[in-house]
Amino acid sequence: MMAIPVKNAAELEAMRVSGRMTAEVLRQVAEAVRPGVTTGELDALTRRLIGEMGAKPSFLGYRGYPGAICISINDEVIHGIPGSRVVQPGDVVSLDVGVYYNGFNGDSATTVMVGVRDPDTIRLVEATRRALAAGVAAVRPGARLSDVSHAVESVARASGCSVVRDFVGHGVGRHLHEEPQIPNYGLPGRGPVLKPGMTLAIEPMVNLGRPEVAVLDDGWTVVTRDGKPSAHFEHTVAVLEEGAEILTRSENFQTL
Repeated sequence: MMAIPVKNAAELEAMRVSGRMTAEVLRQVAEAVRPGVTTGELDALTRRLIGEMGAKPSFLGYRGYPGAICISINDEVIHGIPGSRVVQPGDVVSLDVGVYYNGFNGDSATTVMVGVRDPDTIRLVEATRRALAAGVAAVRPGARLSDVSHAVESVARASGCSVVRDFVGHGVGRHLHEEPQIPNYGLPGRGPVLKPGMTLAIEPMVNLGRPEVAVLDDGWTVVTRDGKPSAHFEHTVAVLEEGAEILTRSENFQTL
């Protein structure tokens, strides 16, 4: 593993700014999710909001990705490409957005239930939200990276759900993806020791059914192999002396 970047006070402050921008964009896009809207319209809103902030979408053009936001619906886990798909009543819509401003990235995701009444699907989404909260709560100086992974997995499994193993969380900062990789599973007490100044994108991807996934022919969209729904929540988190600071928390929009 390469060295895990450690941010100084000025860099952390810059990440707070990009994190707040990310949170505000995600809030407004989540509020726009309703039956009849297309994923392309949500992408256009994302581009407009980020542009009005004087920032750039972190995802647009990243390794050739064609959208400013990832929108993954129902059995889509992550990296769903926005387009002509129309949101329907009963859909589970995961939104993942990144904002690049003044040299640093914020990265956050939430899952919106559109008139969902199925109790298993509601259990999935709430379990994923709690799994993120547990992962964040495990962040503190001196903890091991796998303590975060174990906390996420424990909550998901306790709710009868499974965590995706083929994709993981990651460090974030000047680059959208930095060291370390952060699996959402594993035994505690392993991996690098967390130190103040590290910034992590913790992102449980949780399936109602089995953990296996596949990538569609578009080369991006990840789906559950069993066709059951998936949920995704993410925050950018800084390790501070006193514990974790969520950099992508919005006062107006609480995903935790």
